[in-house]
Amino acid sequence: MDNKKSIIYLILGAVALFLFSQSTYVVDETEQVVVTQFGKPVGNAITTPGMKFKVPFIQTTHFFDKRYLEWDGDPNQVPTKDKKFIFVDTYARWQITDPLQFYKRMTNERSAYSRLDDILDGETRNFIAKHNIEEAVRSSNRVPASAGIAGEMIGDSLTVIHVGRDKIQEMIQKASNEQAKELGIAILDFRIKRINYVEEVQTQVYERMKSERYRIADKFKSEGQGEASRINGEKDRELKTVVSEAYKTAEEIKGKADAEAASIYSSAYNKTPQARKLYGFVKSMEAYEKTFDNQTYVILSTDSEFYKYLTAPQ
Repeated sequence: MDNKKSIIYLILGAVALFLFSQSTYVVDETEQVVVTQFGKPVGNAITTPGMKFKVPFIQTTHFFDKRYLEWDGDPNQVPTKDKKFIFVDTYARWQITDPLQFYKRMTNERSAYSRLDDILDGETRNFIAKHNIEEAVRSSNRVPASAGIAGEMIGDSLTVIHVGRDKIQEMIQKASNEQAKELGIAILDFRIKRINYVEEVQTQVYERMKSERYRIADKFKSEGQGEASRINGEKDRELKTVVSEAYKTAEEIKGKADAEAASIYSSAYNKTPQARKLYGFVKSMEAYEKTFDNQTYVILSTDSEFYKYLTAPQ
């Protein structure tokens, strides 16, 4: 009899323990719970951690993550406003902010990811298609790093953007949140992870980059040639000035020397007859030296002053 009572008590204890486990559940700090009864939500969502109670077998608990969740989109080929195709790879961070509404509209997180694909990919395509390729690729206008010799800034031919990628990301996030809030979801952050050109656009971009570099190189080359011509002109002018001044100084020195020599010769010539004869002889010898060589023929009269020292020097 005692054994039967023990077995009964054991069975009752097991049943009580099972009923207790079915009527309680534990909510973690990272979780939030929606309780349903026959498929319909009962009361508000439970967002505080701890042990909670429910009606066993009738009520069911649905756990959802309370933390920030990651969405990583697939690269899509998207046309821009100027009819150029680019590959856009995006990602986002989202959170379940209204678990009750989320359960009613999505049921589970797998459905939410599928719905986010539609929302975020669709808004990305819409806003990229409303802007030119420069607006999607660049975040701000580029500031030229240097200037040419003539003062023209390098890169001044770059297209000026008015919106930019950062602003497009904000607009995509805002438009997506307008749709996501009906699902009990908030998109906390949205970013374009990577943009790549399709092959045809890549070729066009590379050709434009080469053309721009060639233009800048030609401009530098032209300015360099002009600067070289200016420097050479100044050099030639300064050289001519120096040569002219040197020639002028040399001629002045030579003139002074000739005048001084003539003065000395004149003074010596007027002193005595012997000095005059010596002066005449010396000047004749200098004239002979400058006039005659082994190939020179001269016809002179016998009474020429130039001839007298050749016949009978005195």
